[in-house]
Amino acid sequence: MSAGRTALVIGASRGLGLGLATELNRRGWRVIGTARNPGKAPGLSQLAAGSKGQVEVQLLDVDEAQELEDLAWRLAERKVDLLFLNAGVMGPSGAVQDASPKELQQVMLTNAVAPIRVATRLLPHVSDGGTVAFMTSLMGSIGDNTSGGFDVYRASKASLNMLSRSFAATIAKERDVTVLNLHPGWVKTDMGGPSAPLSVETSVRGLVDVIEQRHGKRHLFLDYRGHELPW
Repeated sequence: MSAGRTALVIGASRGLGLGLATELNRRGWRVIGTARNPGKAPGLSQLAAGSKGQVEVQLLDVDEAQELEDLAWRLAERKVDLLFLNAGVMGPSGAVQDASPKELQQVMLTNAVAPIRVATRLLPHVSDGGTVAFMTSLMGSIGDNTSGGFDVYRASKASLNMLSRSFAATIAKERDVTVLNLHPGWVKTDMGGPSAPLSVETSVRGLVDVIEQRHGKRHLFLDYRGHELPW
C-alpha cells in the first residue's frame, strides 16, 4: 500500500519526528525529513545513510520564513502524499501569568503559527488524495481540560487546533486532501519525559496506521489509536 508514496516530515531530527520518519521508511515510503540543524541530527542522518536513497534530509527552521521559501524552491515540482507538521516546543510548565513575553512568543509562534504557515506554503506540493497532518496534543483540547497546568503549551496546541480548523475550511477547502490533527499519546521523549507510558515505536506505529487508514475530504482530531477526541 505504501510503496512509491512520499512523506515530508517537518521536524524529524529526534523523538517522534525521527520515529515517524523511521516507521514510514520501514513501510516503504520515501521520506523527506527536515531539521533545524542537520549537522546535529545524527539519528536522521544515520537513517538517511542506510536507506539506499529512500530518506533525505532537508534544512528547515519553521520559525524562519526565508528557510521555508528556500525549502519550497528546492522541492520545485516534487509532490508528496503526506505532509506531517511535527516541529514543536514545550515551553514553561507553570501558569501563563508566570511566563515571560519571550517565552509566550516563542511557544505560540513555533507550535501554533509556524505549522499553519508551513502547511499553507507547502500545500501545492501535496498530491490530490494526500494528507496534511498536524502533531497536536490532547492537552490542546478545551473539552478535556479538567486539571490545568502547562498553560502556555495547552494554549499553543488549542490555538493550533483552531488555526488548522480554519486551514481546512479555507485554504485546503478546494483541495482533495485529508486534514488530521493527531495526538501521539504520552510518549517517552525529551518532551514527554521518562515517566511516560508509551514508547516512540508504539506511538508512531499507531500514527502511521491512522494516516494510512483515514482518507477523505475532512478534518479530524484523533489519537494514535484512531479514536476521535473532543475539541
